[in-house]
Amino acid sequence: MSEELTGKLYGKVIFLTGGGQGIGRECAKAYHRAGAIVAVADINLDAARDTVERSLGGAGLAVHCDVASGPSVAAAIATTVDHLGKLDAIHNNAAVSVPSKPLHETSEAQWQRLLDINVKSIYYTTLHGIELLKHSRGCILNTASMVGELGQESHAVYVATKGAVIALTKAMALDYAPFGIRVNAICPAAVWTPLLREWVQEQANPAGAEDFLNHIHALGYCPDGDVVADVAVFESAILVSPDATIHSLVAIWSPASQRVQSML
Repeated sequence: MSEELTGKLYGKVIFLTGGGQGIGRECAKAYHRAGAIVAVADINLDAARDTVERSLGGAGLAVHCDVASGPSVAAAIATTVDHLGKLDAIHNNAAVSVPSKPLHETSEAQWQRLLDINVKSIYYTTLHGIELLKHSRGCILNTASMVGELGQESHAVYVATKGAVIALTKAMALDYAPFGIRVNAICPAAVWTPLLREWVQEQANPAGAEDFLNHIHALGYCPDGDVVADVAVFESAILVSPDATIHSLVAIWSPASQRVQSML
């Protein structure tokens, strides 16, 4: 993390979903280094606790949260406020990517599961957190994906959900700007996470899939999830700043090009 970002989130309370592994865990670590207090929410409470204890040195809150369940999200946000006193930001990061199939080979149950976890979860966190964010004039950050803009072969439902997240972010930004709430999405390219490794193993030729992921990056390798974390801190630091003038930004970010492009 650059020195410019150190301490930029001092004292801010961030509710982070999917913080038990992958990009979520790396974001929790980066938020912590920037001075934030992180509520690590995950359906796997042991994984959330591991993030807090091993990655944050115990300085944070582990919360059980099934993002596909409205009552679970409501309870997790209430627990966060009970323990930490406020809410400054929500980072909707939890997602699933499997199955890796064309649309017609996807079952209805698989379709619904991805929609519930990847998209409907944002409805639940907003429903139960928006009044708190109005009070703090905070922000919402959504983890989307470049595939939501570009598409991807044999990954139809995942692509659809990430495209929905991008569109939803733009609508939310317009709706909540009058309240001083800024809404943003980051759209990473492929980075190594447990979810991506699971996807690779689903392929007919896992070695070929891994080689493909390495070669789509200009640097010649697929990086780990920590490369996304500094972008998340940068966007959050802008969005929770009381004198910020940016109300909405969809960031298309690729480790291959090291660029952030404003879409709004």
